[in-house]
Amino acid sequence: MTNFNEREKAFENKFALDEEQRFRAWARRNRLAAAWAGGLIGREDLDAYAAELVEADLAEAGDEDLVRRLVADFEAAGLGIGAAEIRVKLLELAAQAAAQVQQE
Repeated sequence: MTNFNEREKAFENKFALDEEQRFRAWARRNRLAAAWAGGLIGREDLDAYAAELVEADLAEAGDEDLVRRLVADFEAAGLGIGAAEIRVKLLELAAQAAAQVQQE
C-alpha cells in the first residue's frame, strides 16, 4: 500500500508542477504580447499594459477576450492588424513562452 501512496503522491506533484508551468507560460505569453503590441501602438508603460492585457484575458475563458482587446487597441492606433494575425502571433508567443519557462 505504501508503494501505491508514493506513486499517487508523485502523480499529484507532477500535476501541480505542470499546472504551475502552464500558468507561468500563460503569464509570460501575455507579457510578450504586451511588449509586441505595446511597441506597435507606442505604449511606453509596458508593465502597466501587460497588467491590462492580463485583466482583459481573465474576462472569459479562452483568448477571444484578449484578441478583442488587442484588435481594439490596434484600431485605436490606426493599425490594420486583425484578429487572425493576432491569433497567429499569440500562438507563436505561447510557444516562445513555454520554451522560456522550460529552460528556467
